[in-house]
Amino acid sequence: MLKKVLIANRGEIACRVIRACRELGVKSVAIYSEADRESLHVKLADEAICVGAGTNTDSYLNLANVLMATQISGAEAVHPGYGYFSERANFAVALEALGVKFIGPPTGAIESMGDKASAKKAAIAAKCPVVPGSDGPVPTDVEALKVSEKIGYPVLLKAVAGGGGRGIRRVNSPEELGDAWRIATAEAQASFGSGEMLVEKFVENPRHVEIQVFGDQHGNMVYLGERECSIQNLRHQKIVEEAPYAQLPERVRKKMGEAAVRVAKSVGYQNAGTVEFLVDDKFNFYFLEMNTRLQVEHPVTEEVTGCDLVYMMLRTTSGEKLPLKQANIELKGHSIEVRITAQDPDNDFSPSTGTITGWRAPMGRGVRMESHCYAGFTVSPFYDPLLAKLIVWGEDRADAVRKLQAALHEFEVEGISTNIPFLRRLCATPSWVKGEFDTGFVPKFLDGEAT
Repeated sequence: MLKKVLIANRGEIACRVIRACRELGVKSVAIYSEADRESLHVKLADEAICVGAGTNTDSYLNLANVLMATQISGAEAVHPGYGYFSERANFAVALEALGVKFIGPPTGAIESMGDKASAKKAAIAAKCPVVPGSDGPVPTDVEALKVSEKIGYPVLLKAVAGGGGRGIRRVNSPEELGDAWRIATAEAQASFGSGEMLVEKFVENPRHVEIQVFGDQHGNMVYLGERECSIQNLRHQKIVEEAPYAQLPERVRKKMGEAAVRVAKSVGYQNAGTVEFLVDDKFNFYFLEMNTRLQVEHPVTEEVTGCDLVYMMLRTTSGEKLPLKQANIELKGHSIEVRITAQDPDNDFSPSTGTITGWRAPMGRGVRMESHCYAGFTVSPFYDPLLAKLIVWGEDRADAVRKLQAALHEFEVEGISTNIPFLRRLCATPSWVKGEFDTGFVPKFLDGEAT
C-alpha cells in the first residue's frame, strides 16, 4: 500500500480523497492557494503546502509549483481528483520523471481518449456504435458544411479537446453554421488551447448514460453499472445524476457495459474511467467520449454497488489486483446525486461569492454529503461554484426521489445564493419524478414547458 499521497486538487474531491487515505492508513498532503488557506481540505490533510496566489493559473494549474510541492512533501503518488491536471498527459509524464506514481490511467490512454477524434476511432475499432459524423477534425466551416449536408441536420459541433460542455454548438440549418462555427472554435481555443472541431449528427431527445469501468495493472477490467446524467444545464454541464438508469433493459445494460470495457481495453486502460454514451428512445446507444479520471458523480455508483472507487484507485496503483469480478457485481437500490452550487437561479445562474454565514446540511438514513464548506467559509470568485454534492440512496427510484426531496427541503445555506431553490422545484416536477426526461429537460423546465 502507498504510504503518502499528495492530492493535486481542492474542494470536496480533495476532502473525499483525504478521508479515503486516512481510512487506509495513508498519509495525505493537501495543496492550496492563498485564497483557499481556510478550506476544509487544508484542515483535514496531514500536511498542507501553499502552491501560489488565488487564481487557478497561479496555483492549482501552476505545473512547476505543484511538482515542487510533490517533491518537497516526499509523496510517492499523486491523486489528481477531477479537472485541473487529471486528464493532462504532460502531468503524468512529469510525475513519472520524478519517480512519483500518477493515480490514474497510463499516459497513452489519457492521450488517446483526451482527443475526441482518436477516441472515436478507438471506439470504432472496438466495435462500439458511434454517432454518424466526420471521421476526424474538420478544418474549416466550409468542410463542416459539406459534412453536415451529408449526414443531415441538426448537427453538433464539438471541440476535439473538449469537456465540461464547452466548445459545443447545435446547428439546425446551413444558415446557422457560420456563426456557430466561429463561437464554438473560439470557445474551444480559449478553454483548451485548440480550436479543432468534430461534426456529428445530433441525436434527437437522447439520454446521456455513462458506464463506470475499472481496470488493474494485471489486465483485469470490470464495469460497475451505469449512471443516468441527462439533467444538464444550458452549457451541457450535469446537475443531477442517478444510478442505475431505471428504465434501461438488462440486455442493453450488459451490451453497453461490455462495449465500454472493449473501448477501455483497446487503449490499455487502467484505474477508474468512464465511457459516456447517448441513448435514444429505442435504447440504441452511441459512444460519446471517455473521461480518463474519477467522475464528479462517482458516489451514486458507490452507493448501488457497495464499492469504494477511491479505495480501489489507491490499491490498484499500489499494484494490487481488482478485489471483484464481473459476475460478483450487483446493483442494489437506487441513488441520486444533485450538485449544490454557489449560483443565483433568479439571476441567470450568475456566480455568488462571499462568506457562508449559515450551513445546515441534511441528515438521515440514506443521505450522504460530500463538501468542503462550513459556516464561516468564504466562497472565492476564482473557482468552480460547486459547494457540495448531496447523494441519497433508496430501495428503488421512488424511494430515492422522496429522500432527495426531503433532504433538499432540509438543506439551508445562508450568506450567499445557491441553486437549492432551483433543485427543489426541478425535483418536484411530475415528469422528472416519473423519470420522463431527456437531455432537453432543463431548457423546457426553465421555459415553463416541463410539467
